Amino acid sequence: MIAHTSRPPAWKWIVCVILFFATTLMYMDRLTLTQMSARMIGYFEMDPLEYAWLDSGFSVAFAAGAIIFGFLVDRYSVWFIYPAVVLLWSLAGTVTGFVDYYWVLLLCRIWLGFTESGHWPCSLKTTQKILTPEQRTLGNSILQSGAAISSVVTPLIILYMLHLYNSWRPPFIVIGSLGLAWVFLWFTWVHPRDVALETPLPQGQGSSSHPTPLPPGRGASVEPSRFADVFADRRFWILVVVVVCINSSWHFFRVWMPYFLQTKHGYSETDTQWVTSAYYLVTDVGSLIAGVFTYLFARAGMSVHGSRMLVFSVCASLTTASLAMIFLSKGPGLIGALLIVSLGALGLFPPFYSFSQELSVHHQGKVTGMLGCLNWLAMAPMRLLEGKYIKDTGNYDLGLSLAGIMPLVAVAVLFFFWPTSQKSISN
Repeated sequence: MIAHTSRPPAWKWIVCVILFFATTLMYMDRLTLTQMSARMIGYFEMDPLEYAWLDSGFSVAFAAGAIIFGFLVDRYSVWFIYPAVVLLWSLAGTVTGFVDYYWVLLLCRIWLGFTESGHWPCSLKTTQKILTPEQRTLGNSILQSGAAISSVVTPLIILYMLHLYNSWRPPFIVIGSLGLAWVFLWFTWVHPRDVALETPLPQGQGSSSHPTPLPPGRGASVEPSRFADVFADRRFWILVVVVVCINSSWHFFRVWMPYFLQTKHGYSETDTQWVTSAYYLVTDVGSLIAGVFTYLFARAGMSVHGSRMLVFSVCASLTTASLAMIFLSKGPGLIGALLIVSLGALGLFPPFYSFSQELSVHHQGKVTGMLGCLNWLAMAPMRLLEGKYIKDTGNYDLGLSLAGIMPLVAVAVLFFFWPTSQKSISN
């Protein structure tokens, strides 16, 4: 096999599709528990707060793993790190199907969170390596859309498994075993030279006092030689706020939507699975539309940053439909508002990932890992607060409010504080 510089033009998009499948598998393993939340809460005799601890433990483990894997992918090739983490999180999902005690279930979620954290440093390192700046948001939208497809496929697999066995165990075992197929696909299409590490900068080059340009087409003006220099870039801290804001919306619905539909509005388990599939199918459409329009706007002459901001702002405005859900009862209006939210919720992520890829080439893994770590450290207490609030009040108003408002906060932070010199990036 030859290096990616000699690959046919379609090759890079095939790799993006492979990344899409990795995202799909990651979310399938994660969502299996969520989709059967009511059933498993009953089996393990959990209350909403104990259920929230499962996601909180997952979040803390994800935060720790994001730092570790971020450093690893900047030091060693993603060619072998990526399949390793896919196998590890698949094993965590499979083992979950055999547990009998709450504390073992919690340990499995911690294991799953730690290993799944390696996906984003690996995938974003890959798209940064093989795509130009104007292509990255589209590439990132393809890989991100796996989160939505997984949430369409997972409920269908669960419904089929429940129909055959009427047990929550088989879905974990079947879904967890799918990671082996992805590893085969990765090794078939990607060669070590395709994702080789960038040549390290000489010591002292690329610092604030000795700026060093990024490789051609990378889209930023200065490459920091030390990872510590990234923290001096205010864009990093802007992105910390942005990642927490957009994940506040996405993860509220990921964790609580099935339970919300069943306990608050009386939807059956089967109806909940179908509504959830529709929700995530629309999120997939939103993610792909975000990538396509960002690419088209850039090709039409708008700056890369401007095209990303426009799409990001539209997606954030759509998530405000969650505020209407506070006042809606069971019926078409509630489902309609939910689907409007879904159209924007996942579309926020491809532009965000592209913003983060402008900070550094040599430290992309660590940038992704640090942003992921800080995000999940914020998500952990947020899930616990939501669980306590739901347990004490029986309603979901707080989470629905934050899900609608926080993405708009992200838009404001990007608009007012992103450095002016970086807003005109056009290649």
